[in-house]
Amino acid sequence: MITLVDYGLGNIQAFANIYNRLNIPVTVARDAQTLANASRMILPGVGHFDWAMKRLADSGMRQTLDDLVVRQKKPVLGICVGMQMMAKRSDEGELPGLGWIDAEVKKFDVTGSNRHTQLPHMGWNDVSATEFGDIFGGMEGGSRFYFLHSYYFAPNRGEEVVGKTDYNGTFASAVRAGNVFGVQFHPEKSHRWGIQLLKNFAEL
Repeated sequence: MITLVDYGLGNIQAFANIYNRLNIPVTVARDAQTLANASRMILPGVGHFDWAMKRLADSGMRQTLDDLVVRQKKPVLGICVGMQMMAKRSDEGELPGLGWIDAEVKKFDVTGSNRHTQLPHMGWNDVSATEFGDIFGGMEGGSRFYFLHSYYFAPNRGEEVVGKTDYNGTFASAVRAGNVFGVQFHPEKSHRWGIQLLKNFAEL
């Protein structure tokens, strides 16, 4: 069962539609009581870092989510700002992040770059997987995903990077730290590659 964490940010219905087409059970959690029953979770997110952290806190699900991920070690997949929230802090805001991964979120430096590397980083780009198990299973021939962001995830432990993308330099577009997974791109907008990744996460 996949539980979509709905704290008011992210296209929850798009994820639900994909899992319904794959015949994979999916539910939506909008309160701590529902979330407490989750066996694996997807944490989406769009917009400003501090706003996302505040919305999660206001939802009443923050403490339960921490317990599931940190104590119970349930698998979780953060997407876009949902991934960035897993870091300790972000250049985009002042509030602390969830701190599930030893990382910070930084703004792209496009000083002196050409017209092809302006902000935001938007559109399709390649993701080079560092391993083809887990979420990148079945993508040995390469993968392309849809991005929309101006800040990137910078983990302090290189071994936690499982996918890299080039945009005026290489950045971590996918990470894993134990039961915690994060992707900067939008799998729900990435056609067959995104569908495969979401299926892989459900079958871990």
